[in-house]
Amino acid sequence: MNTLLPTTIAGSLPKPSWLAEPETLWSPWTLQGDRLVEGKQDALNVALHEQLRRGIDIVSDGEQTRQHFVTTFIEHLSGVDFSQRETVRIRDRYDASVPTVVGAVSREKPVFVDDARFLRQQTDQPIKWALPGPMTMIDTLYDRHYRSREKLAWEFATILNEEAKELEAAGVDIIQFDEPAFNVFHDEVQDWGVATLERAAEGLRVQTAVHICYGYGIKANNDWKATLGAEWRQYEKSFPLLQQSSIDIVSLECQHSHVPMDLIELIRGKKVMLGAIDVASSEVETPEEVADTLRKALAFVDADKLIPSTNCGMAPLARDVALGKMSALAAGADILRAELTSS
Repeated sequence: MNTLLPTTIAGSLPKPSWLAEPETLWSPWTLQGDRLVEGKQDALNVALHEQLRRGIDIVSDGEQTRQHFVTTFIEHLSGVDFSQRETVRIRDRYDASVPTVVGAVSREKPVFVDDARFLRQQTDQPIKWALPGPMTMIDTLYDRHYRSREKLAWEFATILNEEAKELEAAGVDIIQFDEPAFNVFHDEVQDWGVATLERAAEGLRVQTAVHICYGYGIKANNDWKATLGAEWRQYEKSFPLLQQSSIDIVSLECQHSHVPMDLIELIRGKKVMLGAIDVASSEVETPEEVADTLRKALAFVDADKLIPSTNCGMAPLARDVALGKMSALAAGADILRAELTSS
């Protein structure tokens, strides 16, 4: 692995058409039973192969074994009824039909641990595994039992911590918590959001990351971004809190966004997973564009703490586009790496 500017992806990759409908979130599986288990493992192997072939250093499963980054975890928990559905406003942005919390939530068995163990057996590269964060989980549900966002978030934090510790034991090197809700519910982030995130990461010996983005490149998210003005300063609320937190890595959106680069200064001392690939566009960045984005970030983060990444997951993109973007990410990091090592 490159020890300087190691590359990674924030989350998902497109699924092959024989496993699920391409370029679609929440796409149903096309296989069933044992064939589905085998198909997921095949897709995971393909995702791993493509990451390695394209020059990604810190690899992941590309979320090939899950339909959605939040609900697939939730559907394995007791206390949540997927047959009782309600329409809720997700992240104050769009309406979605979601399952209902009907009783005390608990995790009766591991959710992703077998998948992580399988991935670990396929490669010696560092592995990053993503879990939904507590606040983003509660924002993807209708709660009929606790009737308190904070109380449910603490319950989920405990459950996530159980899963994270078993992922660590399975050989995962970095555990990432996805918290796009941090860019919306600023008061809750301050009151209990960061605290519940730290509870989810409590006691882990491996590195921990939090991924905070502006969402997949889907219409609802793109329409919301269009309302945010010339500067996107949402990170200004959470970054000072995260800088003082126990989380090791902060992942943020940057490429083709209106996030002022100097906001990264607010997390000085943390490792920064910098989104240098736009997932809301099918245009593949040039390596020079990626290198330029990373180069500008060096004014606010030391090179040995910079991890080039994508803005968010790439599940809704065409596969050839996602693969091209991974290649551009690695090539752009190579350009800047050569500059740094020759100076």
